Formats: sequence, C-alpha cells, structure tokens
Amino acid sequence: MPRPKPVVFGLYSWSPAYGFRYIHPANRRSFELLEPVGKLFEKISEDEEGEWMTLRYDEQQFLVRPELFKEIYHKPRFSFGDSVEEVTSLPGQYRHFGQVSDVFWDEATDTASFQIVERKRKLPRIFKATELRAD
Repeated sequence: MPRPKPVVFGLYSWSPAYGFRYIHPANRRSFELLEPVGKLFEKISEDEEGEWMTLRYDEQQFLVRPELFKEIYHKPRFSFGDSVEEVTSLPGQYRHFGQVSDVFWDEATDTASFQIVERKRKLPRIFKATELRAD
C-alpha cells in the first residue's frame, strides 16, 4: 500500500494493561509481540466512522482505535525501508549499509533512533540520525 502524502508519524503507547479493546482482534497477538511503547508508527488511514485507524510499523499493518494515537510533529530523518549507510565506523570496522527496519522515539528529546537490516540480518546496534545518511 502506498504511503499517504504527507506521511503522519506518531506513537501508540498501548500495553496489555490497557486491555484489548484498543486493538482489532485480528491484530492482537502480533501487536502485543511488537511491544509498541516507544516505537514510531506511520498512520496509513482512518475509517470513515473514526472507529479504526491503520498503522504501519516496518512491513506490518495494524488496525487500532485512534484514541491512543499521538501524532509526532518533528518528522524523523528516515523511515521504514529507507536505504541508509553509516556515516563513520569504528577504526578497523567497515561501514554498515542497509534498510531501516525499526524507528524508536525518545519523547524527552523529540528524537528518533534507528535499527537497520543488513544482508537480511537485523543489526543489534541502534543508530542516531546523525550516524546515518541516505544511501
């Protein structure tokens, strides 16, 4: 599904303590496994009645109730699937190249950090925006 223009980013700070009424039954297990707190989502669409909205995280889409969605107005430098490369690497190490797979949001600093997939392997390191550039 193509991204809407402009892309709306936001947080969906749901946890099981809120109960499952906020998550569509078809998405409950996968959303719970995602552990959404602190992760940045793309808002794809909202139904006409305002009952459900579709959020995207990496290659997954979820139907959720809009009440817990909090739009972020400082857009991240990169988003899911963007090709990036590490700006500088540690001495003796090669630079990492890959695609953004995870976007984390720090509400205290209003900044995003990113995890990338390189050669079908998710790197354990989390990168700041200043440590990456578009490939």
